[in-house]
Amino acid sequence: MPVQLPAFAAFKDSSLDVMELHASMLDTDPFLAARDEEFWTEIRAAFSLHPGLINLNNGGCSPSPRVVAESLKRQIDYANQGPSIYMWRTLDPVIEKVRTRLAKLLDTDPEEVAITRNASESLITCLQGLPMSPGDELLTTSQDYPRMINTILQREKRDGIKMVRVDVPLAPQTSEEVVEAIEKGITSRTRMILASHVSFMTGEIFPIKKICALGASRGIPVVVDGAHAVAHFDFSLNEIGCDYYGTSLHKWLMAPVGTGMLFVKKHLIEPLWALMPNEVSQYGDIRKFEEIGTHQAAVHNAIAEALDFHEMIGIERKAARLHYLKSRWSNQVSELAKVRFHTNLKDGHSGSVCSVEVEGIKGPHLAEWLESEHRIVVAPIENPQFQGIRVSPQIYTTSDEVDRFADAIREAAQVGIG
Repeated sequence: MPVQLPAFAAFKDSSLDVMELHASMLDTDPFLAARDEEFWTEIRAAFSLHPGLINLNNGGCSPSPRVVAESLKRQIDYANQGPSIYMWRTLDPVIEKVRTRLAKLLDTDPEEVAITRNASESLITCLQGLPMSPGDELLTTSQDYPRMINTILQREKRDGIKMVRVDVPLAPQTSEEVVEAIEKGITSRTRMILASHVSFMTGEIFPIKKICALGASRGIPVVVDGAHAVAHFDFSLNEIGCDYYGTSLHKWLMAPVGTGMLFVKKHLIEPLWALMPNEVSQYGDIRKFEEIGTHQAAVHNAIAEALDFHEMIGIERKAARLHYLKSRWSNQVSELAKVRFHTNLKDGHSGSVCSVEVEGIKGPHLAEWLESEHRIVVAPIENPQFQGIRVSPQIYTTSDEVDRFADAIREAAQVGIG
Protein backbone atom coordinates (compact mmCIF):
# COMPACT_ATOMS: atom_id res chain seq x y z
CA MET A 1 0.00 0.00 0.00
CA PRO A 2 1.46 3.41 -0.96
CA VAL A 3 2.24 5.89 1.80
CA GLN A 4 -0.55 8.42 2.34
CA LEU A 5 0.76 11.96 2.24
CA PRO A 6 -1.28 14.67 3.99
CA ALA A 7 -2.16 17.90 2.24
CA PHE A 8 0.27 20.77 2.71
CA ALA A 9 -2.58 22.92 4.01
CA ALA A 10 -2.08 21.15 7.34
CA PHE A 11 0.94 23.38 7.92
CA LYS A 12 -0.99 26.63 7.72
CA ASP A 13 -1.53 28.65 10.91
CA SER A 14 -4.79 30.39 11.83
CA SER A 15 -2.95 33.12 13.77
CA LEU A 16 -2.43 34.94 10.49
CA ASP A 17 -6.18 35.44 10.31
CA VAL A 18 -6.04 37.43 13.55
CA MET A 19 -3.22 39.60 12.23
CA GLU A 20 -5.08 40.16 8.99
CA LEU A 21 -8.07 41.43 10.97
CA HIS A 22 -5.88 43.98 12.76
CA ALA A 23 -4.32 45.04 9.45
CA SER A 24 -7.73 45.57 7.89
CA MET A 25 -8.46 48.25 10.49
CA LEU A 26 -5.18 50.09 9.93
CA ASP A 27 -5.26 53.45 8.17
CA THR A 28 -4.54 53.14 4.44
CA ASP A 29 -2.47 56.33 4.53
CA PRO A 30 1.11 55.07 5.09
CA PHE A 31 2.08 58.27 6.95
CA LEU A 32 -0.73 57.85 9.47
CA ALA A 33 -0.36 54.09 9.67
CA ALA A 34 3.31 54.44 10.58
CA ARG A 35 2.32 56.32 13.74
CA ASP A 36 -0.45 53.98 14.88
CA GLU A 37 1.29 52.59 17.97
CA GLU A 38 -1.65 50.37 18.89
CA PHE A 39 -1.34 48.45 15.61
CA TRP A 40 2.45 48.10 15.80
CA THR A 41 2.10 46.85 19.37
CA GLU A 42 -0.06 44.05 17.97
CA ILE A 43 2.63 43.35 15.37
CA ARG A 44 5.24 43.14 18.12
CA ALA A 45 3.09 40.58 19.93
CA ALA A 46 3.44 38.29 16.91
CA PHE A 47 7.17 37.83 17.69
CA SER A 48 8.95 35.95 20.47
CA LEU A 49 11.50 38.53 21.60
CA HIS A 50 13.94 38.72 24.48
CA PRO A 51 12.21 41.06 26.99
CA GLY A 52 15.42 42.72 28.19
CA LEU A 53 17.07 43.39 24.83
CA ILE A 54 16.60 46.17 22.28
CA ASN A 55 17.68 44.69 18.95
CA LEU A 56 18.64 47.42 16.50
CA ASN A 57 20.70 45.14 14.26
CA ASN A 58 17.89 43.70 12.17
CA GLY A 59 19.90 44.54 9.07
CA GLY A 60 22.19 41.72 10.10
CA CYS A 61 19.45 39.15 10.62
CA SER A 62 15.89 39.73 11.75
CA PRO A 63 13.80 37.51 14.00
CA SER A 64 10.93 35.80 12.22
CA PRO A 65 7.34 36.15 13.38
CA ARG A 66 6.18 33.15 15.43
CA VAL A 67 3.95 32.00 12.58
CA VAL A 68 7.06 31.57 10.43
CA ALA A 69 9.13 29.88 13.13
CA GLU A 70 6.30 27.52 14.04
CA SER A 71 5.66 26.57 10.42
CA LEU A 72 9.35 25.77 10.10
CA LYS A 73 9.30 23.61 13.24
CA ARG A 74 6.16 21.71 12.22
CA GLN A 75 7.56 20.90 8.82
CA ILE A 76 10.90 19.77 10.23
CA ASP A 77 9.10 17.44 12.64
CA TYR A 78 6.91 16.13 9.84
CA ALA A 79 9.86 15.50 7.52
CA ASN A 80 11.77 13.78 10.31
CA GLN A 81 9.22 10.94 10.34
CA GLY A 82 10.75 9.72 7.10
CA PRO A 83 12.78 12.30 5.15
CA SER A 84 13.04 10.28 1.95
CA ILE A 85 9.25 10.22 1.81
CA TYR A 86 7.90 13.25 3.61
CA MET A 87 10.66 15.76 2.88
CA TRP A 88 11.42 14.81 -0.71
CA ARG A 89 7.95 13.80 -1.93
CA THR A 90 5.66 16.14 0.00
CA LEU A 91 7.60 19.19 1.16
CA ASP A 92 10.30 19.74 -1.44
CA PRO A 93 7.93 20.31 -4.40
CA VAL A 94 6.33 23.23 -2.52
CA ILE A 95 9.37 25.28 -3.50
CA GLU A 96 7.58 25.95 -6.79
CA LYS A 97 4.75 27.77 -5.00
CA VAL A 98 7.27 29.83 -3.07
CA ARG A 99 9.15 30.63 -6.28
CA THR A 100 5.96 31.91 -7.90
CA ARG A 101 5.13 34.11 -4.93
CA LEU A 102 8.61 35.61 -4.73
CA ALA A 103 8.45 36.38 -8.45
CA LYS A 104 5.14 38.15 -7.93
CA LEU A 105 6.55 40.15 -5.01
CA LEU A 106 9.38 41.45 -7.20
CA ASP A 107 7.46 41.69 -10.49
CA THR A 108 9.37 39.14 -12.50
CA ASP A 109 9.10 35.68 -14.10
CA PRO A 110 9.24 32.65 -11.76
CA GLU A 111 11.59 31.05 -14.30
CA GLU A 112 14.12 33.77 -13.39
CA VAL A 113 14.00 33.17 -9.62
CA ALA A 114 16.19 30.69 -7.73
CA ILE A 115 15.79 30.17 -3.99
CA THR A 116 19.17 30.16 -2.28
CA ARG A 117 20.52 30.23 1.27
CA ASN A 118 21.47 33.91 1.43
CA ALA A 119 22.64 36.94 -0.55
CA SER A 120 26.25 35.78 -0.38
CA GLU A 121 25.50 32.51 -2.16
CA SER A 122 23.45 34.33 -4.77
CA LEU A 123 26.03 37.01 -5.48
CA ILE A 124 29.05 34.71 -5.36
CA THR A 125 27.31 32.56 -7.98
CA CYS A 126 27.45 35.59 -10.28
CA LEU A 127 30.89 36.84 -9.31
CA GLN A 128 32.43 33.39 -9.75
CA GLY A 129 30.19 32.17 -12.56
CA LEU A 130 30.45 34.92 -15.16
CA PRO A 131 33.18 34.13 -17.71
CA MET A 132 36.14 36.54 -17.55
CA SER A 133 39.69 36.49 -18.92
CA PRO A 134 43.04 37.60 -17.47
CA GLY A 135 43.23 41.39 -17.47
CA ASP A 136 39.46 41.86 -17.48
CA GLU A 137 38.20 44.31 -14.85
CA LEU A 138 35.41 43.87 -12.31
CA LEU A 139 34.19 47.25 -11.07
CA THR A 140 32.92 47.59 -7.52
CA THR A 141 32.64 50.31 -4.87
CA SER A 142 34.04 51.30 -1.50
CA GLN A 143 30.72 50.38 0.11
CA ASP A 144 30.29 46.81 -1.09
CA TYR A 145 30.16 43.89 1.29
CA PRO A 146 33.49 42.36 2.47
CA ARG A 147 32.52 38.81 1.44
CA MET A 148 31.97 40.05 -2.11
CA ILE A 149 35.30 41.87 -2.09
CA ASN A 150 37.01 38.68 -0.88
CA THR A 151 35.33 36.76 -3.69
CA ILE A 152 36.70 39.18 -6.27
CA LEU A 153 40.15 39.06 -4.67
CA GLN A 154 40.11 35.28 -4.91
CA ARG A 155 39.20 35.52 -8.56
CA GLU A 156 42.02 38.02 -9.06
CA LYS A 157 44.46 35.47 -7.67
CA ARG A 158 42.93 32.49 -9.47
CA ASP A 159 42.00 33.94 -12.86
CA GLY A 160 44.19 37.03 -13.23
CA ILE A 161 41.30 39.49 -13.41
CA LYS A 162 41.55 42.95 -11.84
CA MET A 163 39.29 44.53 -9.23
CA VAL A 164 38.65 48.24 -9.69
CA ARG A 165 37.14 49.88 -6.62
CA VAL A 166 35.69 53.40 -6.72
CA ASP A 167 34.81 55.61 -3.77
CA VAL A 168 31.08 56.32 -3.53
CA PRO A 169 30.31 59.49 -1.56
CA LEU A 170 28.81 59.19 1.90
CA ALA A 171 25.33 60.68 2.33
CA PRO A 172 25.09 61.83 -1.32
CA GLN A 173 22.65 64.65 -1.93
CA THR A 174 21.84 63.56 -5.49
CA SER A 175 21.74 60.25 -7.35
CA GLU A 176 24.11 61.67 -9.96
CA GLU A 177 26.94 61.72 -7.41
CA VAL A 178 26.77 57.93 -7.11
CA VAL A 179 26.33 57.25 -10.82
CA GLU A 180 29.18 59.57 -11.77
CA ALA A 181 31.52 57.88 -9.29
CA ILE A 182 30.81 54.48 -10.85
CA GLU A 183 31.01 55.82 -14.40
CA LYS A 184 34.49 57.20 -13.76
CA GLY A 185 35.69 53.71 -12.91
CA ILE A 186 34.62 52.17 -16.22
CA THR A 187 37.34 51.40 -18.75
CA SER A 188 37.56 49.45 -21.99
CA ARG A 189 38.43 46.38 -19.88
CA THR A 190 35.37 46.53 -17.57
CA ARG A 191 33.43 43.27 -17.89
CA MET A 192 31.18 43.38 -14.84
CA ILE A 193 29.81 45.91 -12.34
CA LEU A 194 28.87 44.97 -8.77
CA ALA A 195 26.66 47.58 -7.09
CA SER A 196 24.55 47.62 -3.95
CA HIS A 197 20.88 48.49 -4.02
CA VAL A 198 21.26 49.56 -0.38
CA SER A 199 24.67 50.11 1.19
CA PHE A 200 25.20 47.56 3.95
CA MET A 201 27.33 50.14 5.82
CA THR A 202 25.14 53.23 5.69
CA GLY A 203 21.69 52.18 4.52
CA GLU A 204 21.94 54.63 1.60
CA ILE A 205 19.55 53.60 -1.20
CA PHE A 206 21.59 53.74 -4.39
CA PRO A 207 20.05 54.85 -7.72
CA ILE A 208 20.24 51.28 -8.94
CA LYS A 209 18.01 51.78 -11.97
CA LYS A 210 20.40 54.46 -13.28
CA ILE A 211 23.42 52.28 -12.51
CA CYS A 212 21.88 49.37 -14.43
CA ALA A 213 21.08 51.69 -17.33
CA LEU A 214 24.69 52.87 -17.31
CA GLY A 215 25.92 49.29 -17.51
CA ALA A 216 23.48 48.45 -20.29
CA SER A 217 24.58 51.46 -22.33
CA ARG A 218 28.16 50.14 -22.24
CA GLY A 219 27.24 46.47 -22.70
CA ILE A 220 28.43 45.66 -19.17
CA PRO A 221 26.35 43.29 -17.00
CA VAL A 222 25.38 44.62 -13.57
CA VAL A 223 25.20 42.36 -10.52
CA VAL A 224 23.04 43.97 -7.83
CA ASP A 225 23.52 43.27 -4.13
CA GLY A 226 19.95 43.58 -2.86
CA ALA A 227 20.52 42.10 0.60
CA HIS A 228 18.93 45.11 2.34
CA ALA A 229 16.29 46.07 -0.21
CA VAL A 230 13.77 43.22 -0.62
CA ALA A 231 10.71 43.75 1.61
CA HIS A 232 12.26 46.95 2.98
CA PHE A 233 10.62 49.25 0.44
CA ASP A 234 8.68 48.86 -2.79
CA PHE A 235 10.47 48.27 -6.09
CA SER A 236 10.21 46.14 -9.22
CA LEU A 237 13.01 44.07 -10.74
CA ASN A 238 11.35 44.58 -14.08
CA GLU A 239 11.64 48.36 -13.73
CA ILE A 240 15.20 48.30 -12.37
CA GLY A 241 16.39 46.48 -15.45
CA CYS A 242 19.26 44.60 -13.80
CA ASP A 243 20.86 41.45 -15.18
CA TYR A 244 21.48 39.67 -11.87
CA TYR A 245 20.10 40.34 -8.40
CA GLY A 246 20.94 38.59 -5.12
CA THR A 247 19.28 39.03 -1.76
CA SER A 248 18.75 37.54 1.68
CA LEU A 249 15.20 36.86 2.84
CA HIS A 250 16.03 36.60 6.57
CA LYS A 251 16.47 40.36 6.89
CA TRP A 252 13.49 42.50 5.89
CA LEU A 253 11.15 39.73 4.73
CA MET A 254 11.80 38.03 8.10
CA ALA A 255 11.87 34.55 6.54
CA PRO A 256 13.80 31.71 8.24
CA VAL A 257 17.53 32.16 8.72
CA GLY A 258 19.31 30.70 5.73
CA THR A 259 16.97 31.83 2.96
CA GLY A 260 17.84 33.96 -0.03
CA MET A 261 17.02 34.55 -3.68
CA LEU A 262 18.90 34.89 -6.94
CA PHE A 263 17.39 36.57 -10.00
CA VAL A 264 18.96 35.95 -13.40
CA LYS A 265 17.51 37.18 -16.68
CA LYS A 266 16.32 34.18 -18.63
CA HIS A 267 18.74 34.48 -21.54
CA LEU A 268 21.67 34.81 -19.11
CA ILE A 269 20.97 31.63 -17.12
CA GLU A 270 22.75 29.20 -19.44
CA PRO A 271 26.10 31.05 -19.70
CA LEU A 272 26.27 31.60 -15.92
CA TRP A 273 28.15 28.75 -14.21
CA ALA A 274 26.49 27.40 -11.06
CA LEU A 275 28.49 26.99 -7.84
CA MET A 276 27.80 23.25 -7.91
CA PRO A 277 27.69 21.07 -11.04
CA ASN A 278 24.28 20.15 -12.44
CA GLU A 279 22.73 17.98 -15.11
CA VAL A 280 23.32 19.02 -18.72
CA SER A 281 19.55 19.28 -19.11
CA GLN A 282 19.53 22.03 -16.45
CA TYR A 283 22.04 24.40 -18.07
CA GLY A 284 19.31 26.84 -19.10
CA ASP A 285 17.10 26.23 -16.04
CA ILE A 286 17.07 28.66 -13.09
CA ARG A 287 16.81 25.63 -10.78
CA LYS A 288 20.41 24.68 -11.50
CA PHE A 289 21.42 27.30 -8.92
CA GLU A 290 19.47 25.37 -6.27
CA GLU A 291 21.46 22.14 -6.75
CA ILE A 292 23.33 22.15 -3.43
CA GLY A 293 22.75 18.55 -2.33
CA THR A 294 20.45 17.44 0.48
CA HIS A 295 18.88 20.34 2.33
CA GLN A 296 15.95 20.95 4.66
CA ALA A 297 12.84 21.66 2.55
CA ALA A 298 11.05 23.21 5.54
CA VAL A 299 13.41 26.19 5.44
CA HIS A 300 12.44 27.36 1.96
CA ASN A 301 8.78 26.40 2.43
CA ALA A 302 8.36 28.63 5.50
CA ILE A 303 9.17 31.62 3.28
CA ALA A 304 5.46 31.38 2.36
CA GLU A 305 4.38 32.40 5.87
CA ALA A 306 6.85 35.27 5.81
CA LEU A 307 5.28 36.43 2.56
CA ASP A 308 1.82 36.16 4.11
CA PHE A 309 2.90 38.31 7.04
CA HIS A 310 4.59 40.86 4.78
CA GLU A 311 1.65 41.14 2.41
CA MET A 312 -0.81 41.44 5.29
CA ILE A 313 0.91 44.62 6.48
CA GLY A 314 1.55 46.04 3.01
CA ILE A 315 4.88 47.25 1.72
CA GLU A 316 3.97 50.95 1.71
CA ARG A 317 2.87 50.92 5.36
CA LYS A 318 5.87 48.80 6.33
CA ALA A 319 8.32 51.11 4.57
CA ALA A 320 6.68 54.15 6.16
CA ARG A 321 6.95 52.63 9.64
CA LEU A 322 10.63 51.77 9.17
CA HIS A 323 11.44 55.27 7.93
CA TYR A 324 9.44 56.78 10.80
CA LEU A 325 11.39 54.81 13.43
CA LYS A 326 14.72 55.88 11.89
CA SER A 327 13.59 59.52 11.73
CA ARG A 328 12.19 59.49 15.26
CA TRP A 329 15.50 58.67 16.96
CA SER A 330 17.78 60.49 14.53
CA ASN A 331 15.85 63.76 14.86
CA GLN A 332 16.46 63.70 18.61
CA VAL A 333 20.26 63.65 18.30
CA SER A 334 20.98 65.27 14.95
CA GLU A 335 21.81 68.67 16.49
CA LEU A 336 24.32 67.31 19.00
CA ALA A 337 27.82 68.64 18.30
CA LYS A 338 29.60 65.27 18.36
CA VAL A 339 27.00 63.29 16.40
CA ARG A 340 27.66 62.77 12.70
CA PHE A 341 25.44 60.87 10.29
CA HIS A 342 26.96 59.09 7.30
CA THR A 343 23.59 58.49 5.65
CA ASN A 344 21.22 60.86 3.90
CA LEU A 345 18.24 60.61 6.25
CA LYS A 346 15.65 61.86 3.77
CA ASP A 347 12.86 59.63 2.49
CA GLY A 348 13.97 57.99 -0.74
CA HIS A 349 17.62 57.99 0.35
CA SER A 350 17.24 55.62 3.31
CA GLY A 351 14.65 53.51 5.08
CA SER A 352 15.29 51.88 8.45
CA VAL A 353 19.07 51.60 8.17
CA CYS A 354 21.52 54.41 8.83
CA SER A 355 25.02 54.89 10.20
CA VAL A 356 25.96 57.32 12.94
CA GLU A 357 29.23 58.29 14.58
CA VAL A 358 29.90 59.86 17.96
CA GLU A 359 33.15 61.75 17.45
CA GLY A 360 35.95 60.52 19.65
CA ILE A 361 34.40 57.08 20.22
CA LYS A 362 35.29 54.15 18.00
CA GLY A 363 32.36 52.22 16.59
CA PRO A 364 33.20 48.86 18.26
CA HIS A 365 33.62 50.60 21.62
CA LEU A 366 30.30 52.42 21.27
CA ALA A 367 28.53 49.21 20.25
CA GLU A 368 30.03 47.33 23.19
CA TRP A 369 28.98 50.10 25.62
CA LEU A 370 25.44 50.23 24.26
CA GLU A 371 25.03 46.49 24.77
CA SER A 372 26.69 46.22 28.18
CA GLU A 373 25.19 49.38 29.71
CA HIS A 374 21.87 49.72 27.92
CA ARG A 375 21.16 46.25 26.46
CA ILE A 376 20.93 47.77 22.98
CA VAL A 377 22.39 45.80 20.07
CA VAL A 378 23.77 47.59 16.99
CA ALA A 379 26.41 46.75 14.37
CA PRO A 380 29.84 48.40 14.58
CA ILE A 381 31.21 49.71 11.29
CA GLU A 382 34.86 50.35 10.49
CA ASN A 383 35.83 51.45 7.00
CA PRO A 384 38.50 53.67 5.42
CA GLN A 385 35.78 56.22 4.68
CA PHE A 386 34.32 56.36 8.20
CA GLN A 387 33.68 54.50 11.42
CA GLY A 388 30.64 54.34 13.67
CA ILE A 389 27.63 52.11 14.21
CA ARG A 390 24.84 50.89 11.92
CA VAL A 391 21.33 51.12 13.35
CA SER A 392 18.41 49.16 11.90
CA PRO A 393 15.08 48.94 13.75
CA GLN A 394 12.44 46.47 12.54
CA ILE A 395 8.64 46.69 12.43
CA TYR A 396 8.38 45.09 15.88
CA THR A 397 10.58 47.87 17.34
CA THR A 398 8.62 50.30 19.53
CA SER A 399 8.82 54.07 19.61
CA ASP A 400 9.88 53.82 23.23
CA GLU A 401 12.83 51.63 22.25
CA VAL A 402 14.18 54.07 19.68
CA ASP A 403 13.64 56.90 22.18
CA ARG A 404 15.77 54.99 24.70
CA PHE A 405 18.42 54.51 22.03
CA ALA A 406 18.41 58.26 21.31
CA ASP A 407 18.86 58.91 25.04
CA ALA A 408 21.86 56.57 25.08
CA ILE A 409 23.47 58.31 22.09
CA ARG A 410 22.89 61.67 23.78
CA GLU A 411 24.62 60.34 26.91
CA ALA A 412 27.58 59.08 24.88
CA ALA A 413 27.91 62.39 23.03
CA GLN A 414 27.57 64.65 26.04
CA VAL A 415 29.06 62.62 28.90
CA GLY A 416 31.12 59.92 27.17
CA ILE A 417 31.24 56.19 27.74
CA GLY A 418 33.96 56.07 30.42
